[in-house]
Amino acid sequence: MARRSRTQPLRIAIDTGGTFTDCVWVERGRIRMLKVFSTPDDPSRAIAEALEKIGSRDSLILLHGTTVGTNTLLQRKGARVALVTTAGFEDVIEIGRQARPKLYDFFFDRVEPLVATDLRFGVAERVSSDGEVLLAPSLAHLRDLKNKVLARKPEAIAISLLFSFANPRNEASVAARLQDLGAPLSISHEILPEFREYERASTVVVNAYLQPVMERYLESLDARVRARSGMRRDASARIFVMQSSGGITALGSAVREPVRTVLSGPAGGVVGALAMARRSGCERIISFDMGGTSTDVALVDGEVRGGNQAEIAGLPVGVPMLDIQTVGAGGGSIARFDAAGALRVGPESAGADPGPICYGRGTQPTVTDANLILGRLQPHRFLGGDFTLDLERTRRVVSAWLKQRRSKLSLEQFAAGIIRVVNATMEKAIRVVSIERGYDPREYVLLAFGGAGGLHACELAASLHIPRVIVPARPGALSAFGILVSDVVKDYSRTVLLRTLDELPLRRLNDEFSKLRRKAEQDFRSEGWKSSIRYQLSVDVRYRGQGYELNVPFTRRLIAAFCREHERHYGYSYPARDIELVTLRLRAIVKSPQPSLSRSRVSPAQSSGDRESRSVFFAGVKIRTATYDRNSLQPGRKYSGPAIITEYSATTVVPPRAKFWLDRDGNMFVQT
Repeated sequence: MARRSRTQPLRIAIDTGGTFTDCVWVERGRIRMLKVFSTPDDPSRAIAEALEKIGSRDSLILLHGTTVGTNTLLQRKGARVALVTTAGFEDVIEIGRQARPKLYDFFFDRVEPLVATDLRFGVAERVSSDGEVLLAPSLAHLRDLKNKVLARKPEAIAISLLFSFANPRNEASVAARLQDLGAPLSISHEILPEFREYERASTVVVNAYLQPVMERYLESLDARVRARSGMRRDASARIFVMQSSGGITALGSAVREPVRTVLSGPAGGVVGALAMARRSGCERIISFDMGGTSTDVALVDGEVRGGNQAEIAGLPVGVPMLDIQTVGAGGGSIARFDAAGALRVGPESAGADPGPICYGRGTQPTVTDANLILGRLQPHRFLGGDFTLDLERTRRVVSAWLKQRRSKLSLEQFAAGIIRVVNATMEKAIRVVSIERGYDPREYVLLAFGGAGGLHACELAASLHIPRVIVPARPGALSAFGILVSDVVKDYSRTVLLRTLDELPLRRLNDEFSKLRRKAEQDFRSEGWKSSIRYQLSVDVRYRGQGYELNVPFTRRLIAAFCREHERHYGYSYPARDIELVTLRLRAIVKSPQPSLSRSRVSPAQSSGDRESRSVFFAGVKIRTATYDRNSLQPGRKYSGPAIITEYSATTVVPPRAKFWLDRDGNMFVQT
């Protein structure tokens, strides 16, 4: 371990996944990487174990991508939440938008709201849509409200009054009365000062639901980092958390607004994918991140983009998130036969415990087991040889599993079927972010990463006629690398609802954006940031009478830009029609220190090109296939498939007749 100056703390990015916890840091201009098995019962244990192995005793900055928020929502293991809203609107989170996910299914189960009926409380108050206080809650009513909430003993409280985005006075009065109950408060005018009462209330409720869980987890993580990472007593540790929007935030902010972290890890993957693609001269990519539990895909056209409305576990969330499509397809996805005898794969996953059969404890066949049976995974080269996959156990257990179900499929036929089914699921996700949104995937590069991405990328590219695949250097830890290079980001918004035809109300808009800037400056100062702040201004715009908006950058030519975006998005526009400026958005960015990376070099000893040969199944046919250690490949030299390329964090499968090579940064290109 190289010596470091105490004035420059070690920056370590850690991404917690369903199966592995990935760590990335930079030392002497080179990226270092470590993977350890995740500990789902308490993810901080795996992080502490990783830090012990890294052995840093210097001051530490930990940048963390976490799945705690996502898993809490999926498993419904959050806090007992009380919702306080305007009287008469207590059931808004249950009424929702009346959108039926299955139009002709009369027996589908709706997603249950996170707040039970007896924990919803109404306040006698009213603010008009233009911000005039029509009825303020009385002191007697607030005392009665406090006693009712106290009697129900909630662990967190969500406050979302009807027009608090227009005037927060009544909501602030309610919050002041309830703040000494000992439960954390999630207040709508602070978290999401926007219209649409259902989405706003749902977002605030999700925040409250996650807040105690995230607070306990991050406090546990902080304690473990200080106690078990081998740091000196005089050393310091600071923790930052990745947000769904693609930027990091301070630990305190993540505790107050955990709703902004529910897609923490996948967001790091998209940021890292673009960073590595740019180093290889590509900016139009489809990122394909296949891990142990799920697959995340996103389309990036020159820059990372996101939206302001998403749905997590069937619940609407209205904070900025990168536009990522997630499906339950990963290396640990479990295969089964349904009642009709059809083969299904996922979304259930074996995770890290018990894991796939080949890990030594699992008993149900998974995608990883299928790849091993087909020869695509090398038992003695997994994790650089640190962990051996048990091929004999896999064949024995899967054979018994098939026999028990009276299947006539051979091991190889069953494994090939698993691969086809899981590929179909992932192909559909790629189509959603590309073809279904008006983008031609043939014009993009498929950038594959995650521990299992390289195993499936070439087959997916062939199905979608994507001509080129990139498997970046250290693909199994690219999400952690993305977290390492992410900037500090804070997002602010405010609904204004201004109508215009030709002239923009620039004075009003500038005044409102100035208020958001002052809020951003105050928040950055409170967290100790002294660097300059860069701002990105945008506006949600719609034609008068429309129900939804498009977000466009704020410039003097905003109206023309909106018409062009409407034309691109929907195929038509109305240049002479009134438009409405709905919500102003400001993104404040402080640049993070960017690691200075050395160009990859391959030593002569590694460049010998020695290779092994073994049988691998492609399209049901057993073919002798070259197996390379990725470190032995010479940059610039072209190789031919079929080939299996192994490395510490991943394995890549190159089909017959494909060409592949490394560029000077160590990124691998495959011409399908």
